[in-house]
This record gives sequence, C-alpha cells and structure tokens, in this order.
Amino acid sequence: MLTLHRVRGVRLVHDGALDAGHAVVVEGSRFAAIGPYGELVAEYGDRARVREWDGVLTPGRYEPDGAAYLEAAYHPDPREAAGLGTEPLTGDALAALEMTEARWGASARRGLQRLLATGTTALTGPFTRPAVRTAVARSGLRAMPGPQPRALVPTGVADFAVFDDHGDCLVTALDGRLVYRRR
Repeated sequence: MLTLHRVRGVRLVHDGALDAGHAVVVEGSRFAAIGPYGELVAEYGDRARVREWDGVLTPGRYEPDGAAYLEAAYHPDPREAAGLGTEPLTGDALAALEMTEARWGASARRGLQRLLATGTTALTGPFTRPAVRTAVARSGLRAMPGPQPRALVPTGVADFAVFDDHGDCLVTALDGRLVYRRR
C-alpha cells in the first residue's frame, strides 16, 4: 500500500534545511519518493492514501541513553495503587520497589511508549535485562551500539517523525507503520 504523507515541509536530516512544500511517499516499509507535494500527488495520488500532518517530517530521533532510560529507571503505571506518580523513578525510589523481571518488562514497555511519543526511532543498547531486551525487540525501535547518521533517502527505511511548531511530536513511524500518534 502506498501512503503519501503531506506535511508543511521535510528535513532530510535533523538540522538540515527545510524543504517547504515537500512530502514523502511510503510503500511498505520504505520510502518510495521524497519531493515536492505537487509532483508526488501527480505521480502517486490516484494510487496512494493521503495523510496530512500539520508539521515538519524529519528522520526519527536517536536516544543515546536508551539503556539507562529503560534499565536504570522504573516507569510507573498510572493505575498502580501505590501512587508512584507518572515520572520515572530512579535511585532510592527505585531501590525501594520489588523489581521482578515481569515488572521490568512492563516498565520498559511504558518507557518505550514515552520514547515513541518524542519521535524516537532508534536508541543505544545493549540491554542486559532479558525483559527489557525483549520489550525493545518487540517495539520495532532500532537498538544501535552508538550514534549513527540519520537521514531520509528515497528507498531508505521509512523511520520518521513529524513535529509541530513547538517541537512536539505528532507522529512516529517505524518501517512505514504509525506507532505513535498524538491525540
């Protein structure tokens, strides 16, 4: 299935120039085309579903502290009776909790959702806790040994995010699939 993502503009790299009026076409898990919206709609419009976002499309964020964020902090479930709040717990607060593998896995899944909500599509590993490693593998986020150049290229993997004028993430996509969408 082809999807044409219409946005206010595209940045091929995070700090690169804004190509205003550009859009992207995604086919499966890869970009089929990147360019001016008018040209893309003329070529793909009769075959593609069109999604419109009021923001700028960029490569997804890379989180260099991914392992620490998921393995050295507990991401509370807001439904927990203990009233732990919503912010990650570390240090003494974390030490006071009884952390089983199941609880680490649930915490990691909530932490991963937080990362997706910031436009993150890749993070640093390795992950030593089995439950966290499993959660990361199932999430689709790419675990990398260190920073890698991230750019949008035709035929490249369709990992991207769309940000509004305030820098808030509207959408995160991994392999062309929307995995986060702000409500």
